[in-house]
Amino acid sequence: MQKIEALRKITTKPELAALLGIKASVLTYALYIVKPQNQYIQFKIKKKNGGERLISAPTDKLKSIQSALSDLLLDCLDEIYKSKFPDSEIAKQKLKHSKVLKIKIGSAKNKQPSLSHGFERNRSIITNAIMHIGKKNVLNIDLEDFFGSFNFGRIRGFFIKNENFKLDSNIATVIAHIACCNKELPQGSPCSPVITNLIAHSLDIRLAALAKKHSCTYTRYADDITFSTREDTFPESVMRQEGGGYIAGKKLRSEIRRAGFSIKESKTRIQYADSRQDVTGLIVNQKPNVKREYWRTVRAQCNSLFKTGKFVEVAGEEQTVGNINVLEGRLNFIDQLDHYNRLRQKPALDPNYHLKRDALVQQKKAKQRSHLLNSREKVFSKFLFYRYFYAFDKPLILTEGKTDNTYLKSAIWKLAAHYPKLAKAKSNTSAYELLLRFFNYTERTNFLLELAGGGDYFKDFASGYAENYKKYKAPRPEHPVIIIVDNDSGPKDLVNLIATKKIGSIYPTNPAHSNVDVRNSDFVHLFHNLYIILTPLSAGSSSSDIELLFKDVDRLRLYKGKSFNTATKRDNSKDLSKEAFATHIVSAQKNIVNFDGFKELLDRVVSVINHYDSVK
Repeated sequence: MQKIEALRKITTKPELAALLGIKASVLTYALYIVKPQNQYIQFKIKKKNGGERLISAPTDKLKSIQSALSDLLLDCLDEIYKSKFPDSEIAKQKLKHSKVLKIKIGSAKNKQPSLSHGFERNRSIITNAIMHIGKKNVLNIDLEDFFGSFNFGRIRGFFIKNENFKLDSNIATVIAHIACCNKELPQGSPCSPVITNLIAHSLDIRLAALAKKHSCTYTRYADDITFSTREDTFPESVMRQEGGGYIAGKKLRSEIRRAGFSIKESKTRIQYADSRQDVTGLIVNQKPNVKREYWRTVRAQCNSLFKTGKFVEVAGEEQTVGNINVLEGRLNFIDQLDHYNRLRQKPALDPNYHLKRDALVQQKKAKQRSHLLNSREKVFSKFLFYRYFYAFDKPLILTEGKTDNTYLKSAIWKLAAHYPKLAKAKSNTSAYELLLRFFNYTERTNFLLELAGGGDYFKDFASGYAENYKKYKAPRPEHPVIIIVDNDSGPKDLVNLIATKKIGSIYPTNPAHSNVDVRNSDFVHLFHNLYIILTPLSAGSSSSDIELLFKDVDRLRLYKGKSFNTATKRDNSKDLSKEAFATHIVSAQKNIVNFDGFKELLDRVVSVINHYDSVK
């Protein structure tokens, strides 16, 4: 328990600042010169059910201090959980990396804490909802003025008296100063939710015991409390319905009042199995899911986006232009639910999506997975193609992996002055802004787009690109999509596709280069906004890879006594891996690495951008 022990031992502000990873002068200036109450911007947001919520958002400097405090307290919480639940998933390495975060485990020995789900690591509204799946009765309770119930004295007293912390009074006072605005916890501070969870944990323990006594399940998400039961009727000692309203049981009301809270009567409700049951906004009758109307709205917005390039948001009687990033966030959230439910299915789908190859081969779909997608995944797949390949705000680069991205980004950083179309300097700094983007492969894009780094995936991607492109009626793409691959045997299927089907145009096309083929080209324009660039061949060579663009002196630089050899001389048991070379040599030492070998490749990227500008 390193962090929490260190926190217990310190007694001065400089020591706390060091533990937070900030300068003591920064902490002193923020707390005692400017003062916290002068470092908030207040605004109101509308609640879903009417009314307004006051948000007090800290300025950047105070927010950075509060974020550091939040991280420190979460680290302490992890250490507390590990000490109290040594056999739980959060502590055991073999369980820590399990395919599914198991929040309901039959054996009490392995059961990890799962009472509070709001603003905790590895917790979310999904893990909160899953605790109440398939119950006959679900009770929802909201706590009145939740954040306002935590005042300066309560926070300070908790860190002094709590058995897990028992901090020096001076340190507890400073923590309360960091956390509070006008003597109470503000909604909008990054450390407020963490502190509320710590203080409300005693309430969680007592209400969980009450739930267990009456055959119920209990969870809390911030100020939202849920009880559920498989019994035919909800236990009246917890909550009963009377005269159109709800009456809390004596013990429940007593425990909530004892913890310093009160029940918001207008939000209390019991939901029955024959009606729609929701927990923190998710439907829980059979599986965690979004409300149907939510999905219908998202689907309609996607359809509008694909047809016109824009969509609208409707709030009451007002209509505003929709934000594609917000729409992507909604689709990502829905996809998290679909992903989670796929992992819960019998038999479970491997989260890496390593499907049974023999079954796919029989269907001649060795790498095709679109036939596995449900209707929502198909919409999300279509959105991702539109978002990243059809309507991206900058030219997009697809390489064979993360290391290639690192090489190219580092080369552009070093050579930025020579390539104004690839990067521009930020004003008054030595930093620069990339004028293109690099595609990030994930397990989910692999499944939804059938796309990962490598020539064989690129061949299938290129084969289906034109057909996918036809699905959109929105204004044509403004920027090219550029696949960059090694000029070796890896992309042979992609090269053969171009040669045998005679698709695309090979550049340069002037008479002096009439014998240029794909391998010797500057680039190939396949169709629409899709291009391919192969790494340049040196004189007399029939193959090349991107690592050959480095000088020997840089490729053989030592890191922990190891270097990165050429492909022909490489010994994986003795030499640096590609990842280590990219991270510790290319990226970390890019100031001294010679990237002149990348100029021809970057020239080709510029040529593609110029070509597409002339034909789009």
